[in-house]
Amino acid sequence: MRLIGLVVLALGVFAAPLAADAQQQAKIPQLGYLVLAPLSESPSPERAAFLAGLRELGWIDGKTIAIEYRSAKWNVELLDDLAEELVRMKVDIIVAAGAGPLIRAAKQATSTIPVVMAASGDPVGEGFVASLARPGGNVTGMSLMISELGSKRLELLKETVPRVARLAVLWNPAISDKRELQAMRAAARTLGVTLKLMEVKNSDDLARVLAMLEKERPDGLTMFFDAKSTGYRALVGDFAKKHRIPTIFGAKEFAQAGGLMSYAPDTAESFRRAAFYVDRILKGAKPGDLPVELPTKFELVINLKTAKTLGLTIPHSVLLQANQVIE
Repeated sequence: MRLIGLVVLALGVFAAPLAADAQQQAKIPQLGYLVLAPLSESPSPERAAFLAGLRELGWIDGKTIAIEYRSAKWNVELLDDLAEELVRMKVDIIVAAGAGPLIRAAKQATSTIPVVMAASGDPVGEGFVASLARPGGNVTGMSLMISELGSKRLELLKETVPRVARLAVLWNPAISDKRELQAMRAAARTLGVTLKLMEVKNSDDLARVLAMLEKERPDGLTMFFDAKSTGYRALVGDFAKKHRIPTIFGAKEFAQAGGLMSYAPDTAESFRRAAFYVDRILKGAKPGDLPVELPTKFELVINLKTAKTLGLTIPHSVLLQANQVIE
């Protein structure tokens, strides 16, 4: 009996560290990553920047942190269910990897789990935070100041192509930033530009709108940047080049895909900074005490190849402002 007791004791001694190790491993923080776009094996530039930001701070997916990805695959209606699923999993933080609808779904799903905004538009105006300096509640993160940039884009387009008098605006009322529209309308009145709003909620809408534009031939074209519209950038860019319509967009990927110009914050940098919020919160900070950050870097991208196709000469005053010129 004494021998059996010693064996049991020895097994207990060896098992204790194993149990402790297993318990410690099970306690690695769990992160929910909510996104509207479909996920692929190759991360988007934004997700790659976020993961790089985590690595810089010592958080390695699968080792020191576990990330649960949930994608609505462009279906906004699924966001509420996906956010609630992450809450049921009791993740430590939810990262809303995009603007309005993603943040709203996460905020509605929980008032206790911290929510980090990777790229919000106007978080105060949309009611996500009490103020930029003191968010309060469980939401904080990055704001891209999208609404303030609508007027700047129109001014740049008008400076580049003075003949622009009729501007087609592709937007999705369900997810596009209405404050950006207000800013653009104010600038349009000052610049003498008429805006034609055209709803694009899905690929069928896009086909219908492009058919209308082919007949109406506006002087310029823009599309509100949101997580869903990025999937249409190549189609819109090719259409505009084919029909010689100058464009300006709110994400550099549009200009890189064939649009004439883009002016926007560095979105990838915003996602990288979102990792900072995750790190601070996991180390004990309260989201309501972490001020919302505004972008510090804005990028004007000009596609000279597209300008040549459109028969345009970019004014020197605009070229001097460019961060990237595609030749």
